[in-house]
Amino acid sequence: MPKFACASISASATRQRRRLSAALLLASAAVSLTACGEQRVVVGAPSAAPKPATSAGPNSTLGVPPYVEPGSHDGAPHYNDNHAGRRPRAMSPASEKDARKEADRIEPVLERLRTQKKWDAESVRAAVLGLGYQERRAGATGPPHDMTLEVRGMEPRFDTDHYVTPEGARIGLRVREDACVTAFVQKTNYQVSVNGPYLETGCFEPPFAH
Repeated sequence: MPKFACASISASATRQRRRLSAALLLASAAVSLTACGEQRVVVGAPSAAPKPATSAGPNSTLGVPPYVEPGSHDGAPHYNDNHAGRRPRAMSPASEKDARKEADRIEPVLERLRTQKKWDAESVRAAVLGLGYQERRAGATGPPHDMTLEVRGMEPRFDTDHYVTPEGARIGLRVREDACVTAFVQKTNYQVSVNGPYLETGCFEPPFAH
């Protein structure tokens, strides 16, 4: 074959190789660009994608101090332990039913007393004992018996810069070991309710310390 023919073939082959190399480079670049727009997640491996920010909800622990108890007031540590004395015991269904019967007997007596403007402790004690309850004397020790009544004056309360004791009387009737009727009567209103006894104060709700 003549020399010029070999040179022509060699040049042609070189140009074909260059075009093939360029085409391969373009294809490789296209594959790389396509891969850049995809996110691969491997099953069983943590995702690298950032999680969207969420606002702190009621159950969030963000900013809450350590030792927070479930159901505590405003996230206060040891709130439940410190306020256990302010929670009445649970009543059994049977005891609650009995307590409600006695509450229904006491309510009309308090309504009558308020109408008569007799809300002092002595008048209230005499009227409620007329229903057949046994009075628990002040300073008595040991657990109270069923149907044991206590009548006290109203709890002092802080007003502006000093304590005042409103007129009226409070009632605590121990119906069963786990059930009480608590009530009060005063000039403005009266109220009768049922609840379990408190840990330290029996049928009477513990006062708030100022």
